[in-house]
Amino acid sequence: MNETSALEVTAVRAIETSDRTRELWSDADRAWASRAAAEVVGEGAAVDAFVGRRAKLALERIGSRQPVLTKAVAALRWRQWVGAAIVVVAFLAGMAFNRLGAGQRINLLAPPVLALLAWNVVVYVLLLIAPVVRAGKAREAAGGFLRRLVARIAGGAVRLPRDRTGPVGEAVATFATDWARFAAPLYAARTARILHVAAAAFAAGVVVGLYLRGLAVEYRATWESTFLDPSTVHALLSYALWPGTLVTGIPVPSLEAIAAIRSGEQPASVNAAEWLHLLAATVAVVVILPRIVLGLVAWAVEHRRAARVKLPLNEPYFNRIVRGFKGGPVRLKVVPYSYQVPPESLGGLQTVVARTFGGSAAMVCASPVNYGDEDTLPQAALPDGSGPAIALFNLAATPEAEAHGKFVEAMRTAAAGHPVIVLIDEAAFRARNPGDGKRLEERRVAWRDVLDNRGISPVFVDLAAPDLAAVEKQFDALLGART
Repeated sequence: MNETSALEVTAVRAIETSDRTRELWSDADRAWASRAAAEVVGEGAAVDAFVGRRAKLALERIGSRQPVLTKAVAALRWRQWVGAAIVVVAFLAGMAFNRLGAGQRINLLAPPVLALLAWNVVVYVLLLIAPVVRAGKAREAAGGFLRRLVARIAGGAVRLPRDRTGPVGEAVATFATDWARFAAPLYAARTARILHVAAAAFAAGVVVGLYLRGLAVEYRATWESTFLDPSTVHALLSYALWPGTLVTGIPVPSLEAIAAIRSGEQPASVNAAEWLHLLAATVAVVVILPRIVLGLVAWAVEHRRAARVKLPLNEPYFNRIVRGFKGGPVRLKVVPYSYQVPPESLGGLQTVVARTFGGSAAMVCASPVNYGDEDTLPQAALPDGSGPAIALFNLAATPEAEAHGKFVEAMRTAAAGHPVIVLIDEAAFRARNPGDGKRLEERRVAWRDVLDNRGISPVFVDLAAPDLAAVEKQFDALLGART
């Protein structure tokens, strides 16, 4: 999905996964958002379109209740003006960089232009070796700090609420962290594009500054060195300014001319016009043109990534909200085994189903399967293959592999590929043994021992008073493992 939708989806995802107590966003609100989005995008729409529209609708409603959440979304939108400002500042800085020497004399061995050329060549080398060595280290050396700085300024920052442990503070913090992770590839390409264009603008500013200052001041070229002789200087300048010579056709002056302008000799300087032309052309060939090309490549990558921001759409959260859109309201069949479900547990089970599968989920509870009938399940007890099935047990019962285990296997066979969730109700056991955590854990271990041998991970819940947040996590883990 595109960048705007991905940002909004990440925000709503942070709210819905952080607010497990439904203090900010109730189950009814969530069901409304899914239903309204499905109506807007239509039955045949792509999952991305549905998820994006749902997030937009959700933010509109949440924003009217919790403005801090919509402010957080606005704060993390990319500031386009920052990139333009960086390029303008780079150009002006380049113009201010044009003083090549003291007064009107240019020391050909010490002009800042040579440092500019050298730095850019180093950057190109690092970019070239990045695919060969560890890309992360090479990119870091090629401007990682600057990229992080630009992303931090242009990508925005969220001011966290004072109460960071409350649902609003947790949602905002989760949103900021998640978006930084999801948008990292896009922001890497975007900051690379900005820095490449800024480097070209800086170099262009240097060239423009050279010529503007040269209109009013006569630059005189000279050089001096403690260790280098004229032949070495001639070779060095011939190599460094070769791109400018290739473009302009102006040759680097001869060895004799180089020796003549050495500081301390006579005439010790010469009009620097030809040298400036060579420097400017070299800067254009070595810095400006390559940086523009790299900027265009980065822009193409950025454009593609901005249109396809990758979100973890296969995680349980997205599976839950998409499930009803792709296949209509979820239909579950609950089959108790040797367990007459009390009304309070049945009500808790309905609440659990609504929480984990959405408010539009439909649940049918079959008549209990009698102990010993696991080999020949009645037709009414078989999952109909239209959705997930729940095998419901009573924790107070003694688990048996040849009874309870076989019952789950029979349900799995009849479920036609749909998940079979083993749910163990702790209500009766807790009522008989109030506050006895040790016995409760011993009984859980007994059930796990029987079911683990068949690759089954049971969900333990007190259906008379379900901990919905904990149950939701368990269901997400089970359903997420299947995707």
